[in-house]
Amino acid sequence: MQLMRLGPPGSERPAVRTADGMVHDLSGVTPDIDGAFLAGGGIDRVRKALEQGALPRVSDDGLRVGPPVARPAAVICVGLNYAAHAAESGAEPPKAPVVFFKHPGTLAGPDDETVIPDGSERTDWEVELAVVIGRRAERLSSPEEALRHIAGYAIANDLSERTWQLEHSGGQWSKGKCAPGFNPLGPWLVPADEIDDPQALRLRSWVNGEPRQDSTTADMIFPVARIVHHLSHYMALEPGDVIDTGTPEGVAMSGRFPYLKPGDVVELEIEELGRQRQVMTSGTKKEQAA
Repeated sequence: MQLMRLGPPGSERPAVRTADGMVHDLSGVTPDIDGAFLAGGGIDRVRKALEQGALPRVSDDGLRVGPPVARPAAVICVGLNYAAHAAESGAEPPKAPVVFFKHPGTLAGPDDETVIPDGSERTDWEVELAVVIGRRAERLSSPEEALRHIAGYAIANDLSERTWQLEHSGGQWSKGKCAPGFNPLGPWLVPADEIDDPQALRLRSWVNGEPRQDSTTADMIFPVARIVHHLSHYMALEPGDVIDTGTPEGVAMSGRFPYLKPGDVVELEIEELGRQRQVMTSGTKKEQAA
């Protein structure tokens, strides 16, 4: 099953899409898909309600798809986590996960327009496997235990402004990662127990229909279980937190492709997790509204 949130920004309603393609309203089960829902056995409640035929069907035609998780306390990211991407970036493979944060306000729907920040000349795309935490995780004993704290997986686009990331951030990266809308997430959250192997998923991206990235999560330097275990020894991971686990080779920073400009269309896909599509626009949202 695929957990979704449908509707205008700030007014999304929870829903679930089943294997037959039907969409069901979850408003009778939960007011939203958030940390409290995930920590409180929400996924099992949805499965039970589906088995009982207790969820009304709804049409998602014409409805915006929002990020599948509401209001995460943190968006935590791992950099240089694919061997080929580290090589194209001219960096040595890290000996431990490189960690940075994105503001939770970067979350956007998978098909929302992306505003290239005013003054940006090096906005870049990054298809990534996103992990959503389902249970509080602190100082976990092993990577195997870490897997039991994952609620599910989704697609993320870890958009980046490379000049701000590399020249303005003092080595911390976050200034180039935190523009509003710079982390489209979704379209779905797929429960962790429905993904056979998170280290065997194909990731791809395109710009204006031209292939950019094509790899698998098998190229990760630090696999999902190790990332969650590692992070839990430096911070408490809370239900609903999102972890972007790194991107494969094929980004603009490699020098092989141009950076994004207004009018460009970015598409991302991870097998079993769906597809995203963003149109790049210019200026700030405030300027556009004016």
